[in-house]
Amino acid sequence: MPECPVTVVLPCLNEADSLPTVLAAIPPGYRALVVDNNSTDGTAEVARRHGAEVVRESRPGYGSAVHAGVEAARTPIVAVLDGDGSLNPGDLPRLVRELERGADMVTGRRRPVRGLKWPWHARMGTAAVCWRLRTRHGLPVHDIAPMRVVNRDALLTLGVADRRSGYPLELLVRAAAAGWRVVEVDVDYGPRVGGKSKVSGSVRGSVTAAVDFWKVIS
Repeated sequence: MPECPVTVVLPCLNEADSLPTVLAAIPPGYRALVVDNNSTDGTAEVARRHGAEVVRESRPGYGSAVHAGVEAARTPIVAVLDGDGSLNPGDLPRLVRELERGADMVTGRRRPVRGLKWPWHARMGTAAVCWRLRTRHGLPVHDIAPMRVVNRDALLTLGVADRRSGYPLELLVRAAAAGWRVVEVDVDYGPRVGGKSKVSGSVRGSVTAAVDFWKVIS
């Protein structure tokens, strides 16, 4: 059987509670790579115990963790999603198929499952930023790529520089500028398996992310 060409990068800060569920849902043959971004709850140990490769990234920030994981990956395709269990890794093969059909990047558009409480400040911020992406950058997206699949070498060549919350937005802006064909696929968005969101879990987290976003898109 040929080796699977996909590494799933999971940037994590204190996700020990959710990782067992997330890693159990990684599609067969896909490689799981957890980037431990200064966790204090044993995230790295839990990840190794459940079969994931672990990379440590001491520089704080979502972008730092993602970039470290992409650099450490050794497969042609990288997928990125949060390690909190709100997104289902089982959706990744659908995104990979779109990449294989010719897309330059495939992103997941979150569709909340029934009963999910999605904070208003998070929803409004996402809607405003995506409106800007569509009208100013001509990118037909409705979410900020919380799950994405892309060719590793092309992603590194794109040169995304943000190392905080603005990383996924800068990725989309640079993809638009480079003329990439970005395909959006609906994916289920459910509650976290454990812990509290660093962004949408509080107004402060959402405001911090919004400031990072605005720096990128203004």
